[in-house]
Amino acid sequence: MAPAAITIVLADDHAVVRSGLRFVLDAEDDLHVVAEAGTIDDAVRKTAAHRPAVLVLDLNMPGSLPSSLDALPELAAAAPDTRVVILTMQDDPQFARAALAAGAAAYVLKEAADTELVEAIRRAAAGEAYLNPRLGAQIAAAPPEPAGPPDDLTEREVEVLRLIALGHTNGDIGAQLYLSVRTVESHRAHIQQKLRRTSRAELVRYALDHGLLDDP
Repeated sequence: MAPAAITIVLADDHAVVRSGLRFVLDAEDDLHVVAEAGTIDDAVRKTAAHRPAVLVLDLNMPGSLPSSLDALPELAAAAPDTRVVILTMQDDPQFARAALAAGAAAYVLKEAADTELVEAIRRAAAGEAYLNPRLGAQIAAAPPEPAGPPDDLTEREVEVLRLIALGHTNGDIGAQLYLSVRTVESHRAHIQQKLRRTSRAELVRYALDHGLLDDP
C-alpha cells in the first residue's frame, strides 16, 4: 500500500506563480496541493480548514498582518502539525534566520524553487529543516549573535519555562515570580507558540538542550 501523499496549501499573491508551482508539485506522486491562497489571511484560513502537512508560504503577501512571519504563531495555534516552508525572493540571510527563528521549517529562494522546493517540502513533512545552501553558508560564516534568550523568548518566559521544566505548577510559579496564575498561563501559552512544543516533556527536553536547567 502506497504511503499517503503529503498535503500542501500553496500561498502566494501571484496567481501565475501559484499555477507554476502547483504544476511542479502535483507532478510528484507523493505531493498533493489541496488549496491555494493569495493573502496572509487566506493562508491562515485555508491552513486551519485543511490542516495540510505543509504550508508553502510566500514571505511578502498582502493581508492584515505586516508580514507572513507575523502569521506563524496564529498558524501554529490553528494547525499545530502543519510545517511551514517559506518561499521567497529575499536572499538576505537575516530574513532566513528570522524565518527559522519564528518557527518556519524551511527557507527556499524562488530562483531555486524548481530544484529545491520539492526536497524542502519532503524534509519539512518528515520533521526536518531545510535552508537554501548558499544562505546556510552565509549564516554559518556570520559572526555569532549576542547571547540572549533563545527563540525570541523574553527573559520572563525563560524564567517560567525553567520552572515548568523543574516540575512546578502554575500556582507555584506564580508564587515564586509574584505573578497571577492567569499571567503564568499566558506566558506558558506564548512559550508553547514560540517553541512549537505543547507537552511538558517537550518543554523539559527543550530546556535541557538549551542549558536552561544548568546551575547559574
